[in-house]
Amino acid sequence: MAKHIGIVACSAEGAALCYTTVCTEAPELMGKKHAHPEVSMHTHPFSDYVRLMEAGRWDGVAALMLSSEAKLAKAGAELVICPDNTVHRVFDDVAKQAKLPWLHIAEEVAREAGSHSFKKVGLIGTAWTMESSFYKEKLDDYGIEIVLPADKDLKLVNRIIFDELVAAQFTAESRAYFTGLISEMRGQGCEAVVLGCTEVPLIITEENSPLPVLDSTRLLARAALRASLED
Repeated sequence: MAKHIGIVACSAEGAALCYTTVCTEAPELMGKKHAHPEVSMHTHPFSDYVRLMEAGRWDGVAALMLSSEAKLAKAGAELVICPDNTVHRVFDDVAKQAKLPWLHIAEEVAREAGSHSFKKVGLIGTAWTMESSFYKEKLDDYGIEIVLPADKDLKLVNRIIFDELVAAQFTAESRAYFTGLISEMRGQGCEAVVLGCTEVPLIITEENSPLPVLDSTRLLARAALRASLED
């Protein structure tokens, strides 16, 4: 029996992509058409997360995540993932209090990057993610250097994510802007780019990216799927 996967959702588009990936990629692993593990999802209003993050109340962010975990545990979840990179700033605090095992999104990205022997990768995410250390720490474990967009780009990247991508607005202008950033990272010696916001894979793909992509959303979903099928 596959373990029941719980998804602690924050923004809708990234959570939906994560859920879809689990369900559509499971049949090949499980060897049965239409098969996938049991999946439950809970999310507090995204506005609650944003309000707390803007106020610097990261303890409140952790409390929301743990509240979702409690609801998922009651629904029968046996392992938990959160398809939101930014809130992983408080992952360690959450994990200390959690009742269920959680998978870390940046750890899954770092593991995949390490499997390709990458030595230098770019990162695109929210300002909170790019200013935090959790990606650097996980990539450091694999000897991988991280490159961020220039300071002048941080605010625009953040605006596109929060004003467009989380609201399912995917424009040609924003796609071109992101591909331009990735081209700059390639010029700095990056071998791949981490799509470190769970909505970015909806606008940047392997087909249009100047670099190979490390899709944090799908990598986390696949890791959860594998974990659910382990004895």
